[in-house]
Amino acid sequence: MTALPHDLLIAFDAASLEDLVLTSMSITDRPRPKLVMVRSALGRHLFAFVWLPRDEVSTGRRIAVEAMLVREAKAGVIGWTMVLEDGGAALLRYTLDLRSGGVVPDADRLNAQLEQMVRGWQPEVETALAQRGDAGRAAALASRFAPLFPANYRNLYNPEEAALDILRLRDLDADNPRSVRLAIKSLDGDDRLRLKVYSAVGPLALSDVVPALEHFGFEVLEEIPTTLGVARIPGTERDDEVPVVIHDFTLKLPASVDELALLPHTGVIETAIAAVLDGRAENDAFNELMLVTQTDPQAVVWLRAWFRYMRQGGSSYGMDTVVAALRHAPDLTSALVERFCALHDPERRDDARADYLDKEIQAGFAAIKSIDDDRILRLYHAVIGATLRTNAFSPAAAEALAFKIDSALVPGLPKPLPWREVWVYSPRVEGIHLRSGPVARGGLRWSDRRDDFRTEILGLMKAQRVKNAVIVPTGAKGGFYPKALPDVSLDRDAWFAEGTECYRIFIRSLLSITDNLVAGKVVHPANVVIRDGEDPYFVVAADKGTATFSDVANGLAMERDFWLGDAFASGGSKGYDHKAMGITAKGAWVSVQRHFAELGVDVQTDPIQVVGCGDMSGDVFGNGMLLSKAIQLVAAFDHRHIFLDPDPDPAKSWKERERMFALPRSSWADYDTKLISKGGGVFPRSQKSIPLTPEVQAMLGLSQSEIEPGALISAILKAPVDLLWFGGIGTYVKAASQNNAEVGDPANDALRVDAEDLRVRAVGEGANLGVTQAARIAFAAKGGRINTDFIDNSAGVDCSDNEVNIKIALNREMAEGRLAQDDRDALLVRMTDNVSALVLEDNRLQALALSIAEKGGAAAVPSLVRLMETFEGAGRARPQGRGAGGERRAAAPRRRGARADAARTRGAAVDREAGAAGRDRGQRPARRSGAGERSGGGLPGRDAARFRVRDRRSSAAPPDHRDQARQPHHQPHGRGPPLRAGRGGGLFARRRRRGVRRGRAAARDGRDMDVP
Repeated sequence: MTALPHDLLIAFDAASLEDLVLTSMSITDRPRPKLVMVRSALGRHLFAFVWLPRDEVSTGRRIAVEAMLVREAKAGVIGWTMVLEDGGAALLRYTLDLRSGGVVPDADRLNAQLEQMVRGWQPEVETALAQRGDAGRAAALASRFAPLFPANYRNLYNPEEAALDILRLRDLDADNPRSVRLAIKSLDGDDRLRLKVYSAVGPLALSDVVPALEHFGFEVLEEIPTTLGVARIPGTERDDEVPVVIHDFTLKLPASVDELALLPHTGVIETAIAAVLDGRAENDAFNELMLVTQTDPQAVVWLRAWFRYMRQGGSSYGMDTVVAALRHAPDLTSALVERFCALHDPERRDDARADYLDKEIQAGFAAIKSIDDDRILRLYHAVIGATLRTNAFSPAAAEALAFKIDSALVPGLPKPLPWREVWVYSPRVEGIHLRSGPVARGGLRWSDRRDDFRTEILGLMKAQRVKNAVIVPTGAKGGFYPKALPDVSLDRDAWFAEGTECYRIFIRSLLSITDNLVAGKVVHPANVVIRDGEDPYFVVAADKGTATFSDVANGLAMERDFWLGDAFASGGSKGYDHKAMGITAKGAWVSVQRHFAELGVDVQTDPIQVVGCGDMSGDVFGNGMLLSKAIQLVAAFDHRHIFLDPDPDPAKSWKERERMFALPRSSWADYDTKLISKGGGVFPRSQKSIPLTPEVQAMLGLSQSEIEPGALISAILKAPVDLLWFGGIGTYVKAASQNNAEVGDPANDALRVDAEDLRVRAVGEGANLGVTQAARIAFAAKGGRINTDFIDNSAGVDCSDNEVNIKIALNREMAEGRLAQDDRDALLVRMTDNVSALVLEDNRLQALALSIAEKGGAAAVPSLVRLMETFEGAGRARPQGRGAGGERRAAAPRRRGARADAARTRGAAVDREAGAAGRDRGQRPARRSGAGERSGGGLPGRDAARFRVRDRRSSAAPPDHRDQARQPHHQPHGRGPPLRAGRGGGLFARRRRRGVRRGRAAARDGRDMDVP
């Protein structure tokens, strides 16, 4: 009582004094928060006595208690005092003025609030968690996370905010290491809001986060990071611990976005931002559509995927321009997306609705004022209308999107137009698969051209189409570009693993929209709307970067029970390894033998000097340089080294090349320099300059004493030797009339030479596109010997086709239990030499046919010109075309002037390379005219009928069994007539078919197959 002012003692009644005294005494014994209120005798004032533990006394606490009293008593504070009593308590005394409508609040309720206020940080967080989540886990969560929050966080945020943060931190794990939350309480109409990013993998780089937020349309004003300490990431076995960090961003909304209208979409935006930060979605300007036009995130992914396809197809509009066009026309954009859903969503498919939207969209174009916006939106409309199938509404879309497109319906695509193409898109990989017809085959390559890989694949599809003249399927080609590869110089294994996984994603996406054959019937993929006919023929092969991926592709096909099984991708552990067989190089070497035989040289015994592109670890180069022990390899280059050996010993150098071929991942640096002749050596292409010895100068016809690597490679290509052998990647020879941009291989622009400057006697194109078609014509015009790449290296295609056809023929035997997997594999091994002989015979006959045609004399020129005119009229050749379309220009001039006289003198009707392309064009319509007409490939009618009759007679299967191999979807046993001399070509094709039929019969009765 002595601590109280005397004026209060005489003003309080006895009961109030007793209550004050007893409370003060109990606080002394057990310090705790307590509040006692006494009203003045006249009722004008209220005296509030508040005891607090001394550790809880602070300015902030005093102000908080005062605010509570003012709020509950509805009165203002006249004054306050504080007394630190003996013991562990402190007394705060407030005087409130009740004369303006104040009331005496309920003491029990105020004591409860006071106790809640000062119970401590962790208990307050626990209470907030119990109110917002599972009350049973509130204590555990508070115990786990609350102690981690530092003092600066507790000063900035209240326990309720901490509880919201803890609930987000609780859900972080190894699969979801980041989370995002828009702080709704900060939405107060001032176009500001807060965004919190939670990271269980350490602090995020602002250089990553800020651009992502700006792409959503936000303006980032401030960032406050809070490090909570370290914690183990749930779901991992990591021994090391990383800090858990909360990034608090203050953002400004675009002027066009209504803050209140954004509230219903905050969850969607949070998910979208988290996906971008995790790398599950692209970080680009398309994300702005979610904020500005409230476009659905999945629709944004579709729009982005179509944009990427349009850019690959040659559209010149950049991303910002396209996004602006979509943003300026939100209703039209929404209609485009809705039409896509009406066409392809199995649950919402409505053709009538799609037609109505088509008309509405067409009418809506009239309101677009910008010509660029109009063109962009029309192109989107065309791509959606050209889409025949998509996995966008199936589970496969979670990994990557696939769109099957009718190329003829997309305006502006470069020629030649594929029959169909499939566009694959994901944040991790993009890819394209182009097909010339329903029955088409070709390899899938790992492209390194991010911005224009479709251009690369289109050129390869064109080459594959003519290369496939020796088989029934027409050309196809595919390529994929991995977008998130690690640095190969730091971790090659991780780089290769990511590339392989991207290949798997690409294959799975292609298969997700491909028909299957089950019990002889076509089965469409689930959750995919089919807007085209049956289309189960999908075969792939190895290509650049995917030479070892055949088992991967076949494994995916068998996982999905795809009807081709391990015939899906030729090669692999259960097929014919082209590198081990050396089949592609052997086929090209057959052409080389023909070239030199007609020059009076036997390349197997007579020494020839060779320069080449490639190294001994490569399939075509390595195998090719071992096919004759008379080879004198004087110079070669790859992407790493330049090899020079001015006067090699054929026998010793052959043995060394054989050793290097057997050495995994060898390079020219592994060559034993002791075996290199005087003046030679191996030089890395990274050198600034390379010294030239007198011996090398004499070999290359140079005079300078040193040269930079690029110029040396050009000199090697122009070396005065016998053979130029292409076994590596790149286009190194063009015509003088061409510029580098026309070639389409910018990586080798600095190395490329003109065909008119070549001094070799012959060129062997074991690799694809080593020489442009115009360059072949120019080289042949000056007397050089050259075919085309699709003639020289067609053995690989032919071998793969044999393998696929044999496997298809034997699949039924395996499915019906008459042939075990191991027995089939053993049979394939026993057939290796026979298949190789069949394939090389094709190459021999092709080269012979070209030689016979070349000897037809100048009198044959008018016939060839007329043939090309027919092709041009039918749309199978372009008069202005270079490459394979330039045969008419190569032939026609020979009827006039000096070139015609030269042709008559040589007795040649047309160069071999032009004749090869022309003969290919003659074979394709023949294949289409017969049994393969429905599928775009097959046998001529009479041969097809005879084949089917013979097959029925020789088959051991019951007559009511349907042989999948004879279905018109693929015609696997039939062979298009290869390029061969005279009219007897059909005989060889029939011999080959007879060999396949014997293989099936041998499989049934256990006999070995003897292919003639």
